[in-house]
Amino acid sequence: MVRPLVALVGRPNVGKSTLFNRLIGERQAIVFDQPGTTRDRTYGTTDWNGRTFDLVDTGGLQTESEIARSDFATIVRGTRDQALLAIEQADVIVFLVDGRAGLIAGDEEVAELLRRSGKPIVLGVNKAESKTLRDEAIEFYAFGLSEPIPISAYHGHGTGDLLDRIVEQFAPANAEEEDDDTPKIAIVGRPNVGKSSLLNALLHQDRAIVTPIPGTTRDPLDTPFEWEGQKMTLIDTAGIRRRGKVEHGDVEQYSVLRSMRAIGRCDVAVLLIDAVDGFTAQDLHIAGYVQEEAKGLVVAVNKWDAIEKDTHTIERYREDAAKKLDFMAYAPVVFISALNGQRVPQVPQAVLEVLAEREKRVPTPQLNRLIRTAMADHPPSQSERGRYLKFNYATQPRTSPPTFVFFVNDPKLLHFTYRRYLENRIRQEFGFAGTPIRLSFRGKND
Repeated sequence: MVRPLVALVGRPNVGKSTLFNRLIGERQAIVFDQPGTTRDRTYGTTDWNGRTFDLVDTGGLQTESEIARSDFATIVRGTRDQALLAIEQADVIVFLVDGRAGLIAGDEEVAELLRRSGKPIVLGVNKAESKTLRDEAIEFYAFGLSEPIPISAYHGHGTGDLLDRIVEQFAPANAEEEDDDTPKIAIVGRPNVGKSSLLNALLHQDRAIVTPIPGTTRDPLDTPFEWEGQKMTLIDTAGIRRRGKVEHGDVEQYSVLRSMRAIGRCDVAVLLIDAVDGFTAQDLHIAGYVQEEAKGLVVAVNKWDAIEKDTHTIERYREDAAKKLDFMAYAPVVFISALNGQRVPQVPQAVLEVLAEREKRVPTPQLNRLIRTAMADHPPSQSERGRYLKFNYATQPRTSPPTFVFFVNDPKLLHFTYRRYLENRIRQEFGFAGTPIRLSFRGKND
């Protein structure tokens, strides 16, 4: 059964992201004392009274006159469009207002917009920490929407009453909701390399705000996606700049941390490279993060339409990728233009292939035959004390990432170059394109 979707909407700086984090029990949305911090939609999952539902945090809704006066009108209007799309998709809308500010003209405009949606509306009056503010919440009856529920998202006061009212609006559950176990694909890269453009090209809709301004995307976006019958979840992330370029305490710092967490929870990362800039040091740093988390990797060279090419250009790029990404030379490389859709279908196709490689399991007899052949072709070198590394047998106990355990006489006799040699032989024989593999060596007493 599809989980109900609840949208948190309201004016800027009324505490939507604080409430979002409170309800899902973790710091997923960015909370920063600055209006307009949330731009794209941020999704999370929570449950209450036996009902599991999805929650979406949206950017602040501003009036047309406010947008016209803004120095960043394109982003502000895009934020509004994202909130309107969330309202359209939601089953229940939580309209959050500021109890300290009281009734203001902008709130009335939002209330009128929500009335026209025809969706069930739960009215939350936030920042009502004191008894006086809770009593004054009755003035919001003037909206004619529903009974105002005074809460404090920061302290958690009244959120249980709010959740009760939300769940009351859901249609009866006909079946138990299933957990989302679909593969997760994170689109990562430096700022302004076209990550949101790629997401929109894959989905054939303006799912993420796209502008030429670096850093437009701040929150990771989770979006269901299906390719050749395989359901997946796409995660668009904020651009990851070099640590020295991000000011401590700045909004972007939290966006980068969130992007790093997105790599941690994905199955495959699509690393976007700017074809004009080529492979930069920061691209290699991001690839290093992916390797540390043992995630699959697809390298997508974007803006391929923006460079001059000859018959050898792709080969030169592949050679450059193999040289600079030597620690992840197993990653497939595709060449695309997210802006005009050129070769974009190669990205999900490569992702499917990497997902299959991560689930590949090598039968123990085949693995041990390979190890015996590899040792015969290139025996381990003698240690300083005249001892040799001896292999008893090897097995693959798990996948995602593929993990191999070697039982040997003494793991201390293993040289790192021989470990690399064994990994290369395993890849030559069995593939594992696009995914790290882990090798573990255990002695007889381990």
